[in-house]
Amino acid sequence: MPMILRTAAASPFGRKVKIAADILGLSDQVTLQASDPFDDEDSLRAQNPLGKIPVLMAEDGSAIYDSRVICEYLDTLAGGGKIFPIEPKARLHALREQALADGMMDAGIVQIYEKRVRPEDKQHAPWLEYQSEKVTRALTYLEENMPVLHHTPTIGEISLACALGYLDFRFNGEWRTTHLKLVEWLEAFTGAVPSYDKTKPPA
Repeated sequence: MPMILRTAAASPFGRKVKIAADILGLSDQVTLQASDPFDDEDSLRAQNPLGKIPVLMAEDGSAIYDSRVICEYLDTLAGGGKIFPIEPKARLHALREQALADGMMDAGIVQIYEKRVRPEDKQHAPWLEYQSEKVTRALTYLEENMPVLHHTPTIGEISLACALGYLDFRFNGEWRTTHLKLVEWLEAFTGAVPSYDKTKPPA
């Protein structure tokens, strides 16, 4: 039984898993299956009580979530220490980078859902600004503390690329005008990791 990745094309967290699987040489062992977290009839809620994507259905039928856990599971399958460094200091750095990037994606998704789910007159502007400021602070930090791009990207670097890609996808790439070093970094990542373009969400 092949592994099944329950996700959606627009999900930056699902994209993170797909890129990780490709880097680890496991893409051919993972079958993609579309999932809609807002569909009451979707089996996703039985697989993940939180009803969130992505979920990886392992070969034994067990469900693995969220993207952080899935990626570490895939790294283990690939022999370990590939995208999750083994050396403690390097591992901590990669995990912290992942946490920052995941937080950026979460804040972006919250803004999209606020605007999508609530009528315009019901949207809470201070809440949207609060989320937007998280992303702004993260981008400023990263521009001033440029991440390294390793020959085999770490989970932190994969997550960061997906966070920037989500800002391109949902926020028209506005970050690019004021964070030129990060633009160069993402261009380098794109050139080194072909699956980044291959997993780009449809316009």
